Amino acid sequence: MKTALGKEIVLVVDDSPDALSLINDALEHAGMDVLVALEGRQALTIAQRIRPDIILLDAIMPNMDGFETCLALKADPTLASIPVIFMTGLTDTCDVVRGLEAGGVDYLTKPINPNELLARMRVHLANARQTVSVESALDSSGQHLVTVNAHGVMLWGTPQAHALLAKAEIDSLRQAKELAPQIQRWLQQPELAQSQALKVKQLSYPLELKLVAYQSSDEVLVRLIDGNRPTGSALLKSKLSITERESEVLHWIANGKTNREIAEILEMSPRTVNKHLEQLFPKLGVENRTAAAGVALRVLASE
Repeated sequence: MKTALGKEIVLVVDDSPDALSLINDALEHAGMDVLVALEGRQALTIAQRIRPDIILLDAIMPNMDGFETCLALKADPTLASIPVIFMTGLTDTCDVVRGLEAGGVDYLTKPINPNELLARMRVHLANARQTVSVESALDSSGQHLVTVNAHGVMLWGTPQAHALLAKAEIDSLRQAKELAPQIQRWLQQPELAQSQALKVKQLSYPLELKLVAYQSSDEVLVRLIDGNRPTGSALLKSKLSITERESEVLHWIANGKTNREIAEILEMSPRTVNKHLEQLFPKLGVENRTAAAGVALRVLASE
């Protein structure tokens, strides 16, 4: 989020007053609004109340260290997309890897160079804005899409996806305990094809997941599929407000069948099929079979 004046909000989490003072002065001079936390739990509370655009996080702190704090941030779907930059005196490769595995996008060693910090922050803020734009577009598309990491943890989802998860009675606890392990095993399959759907087990409501695309930073875009959704002619009937018989005829047209073949399948005369088509074309706003098939295919593809 941004302030009313359009400034980025930065949350700085560090238990060192000297480090906080240095970073605070540099960020305010760059025109950013700064929030300060002295330890991890305080940082989580502040982030949940005032969602920052980026978080600068010290790795070594009392009570809850930076690694634990970052994991907690990434476990919260409303905060997971906020870029986190680690700041620490730890320089071992294993510590750097640990920070990145916890969900950090970058890692700076102390003492912090303010110019380098600002340069890296601008890169990650620009990437975050681009991600938000894409997610907003997906939100408005009305699709059941979620982003998960390699461990099967959900990082983001459209409102429609969250609604479907709620219908299947999958809360954050069940996501972590039941759903994430299944997704992780599914993603670990060698040469996972986009056509290979995951049928989620241990649910009273049928739910499937289908791979859409691999994204950067080991993130995967996945489509949720409602197991009780209408398909085929039933879907066309519900989406296009046409009769049951018209939807059946249209379904087979979309499958490339001729009037005679449709007549045999639906046990009616070719003349009756033609009459249904005459009523269908005006309802769909088209003039011929090809255009009608195109309408049907777009509806079927959207699901």
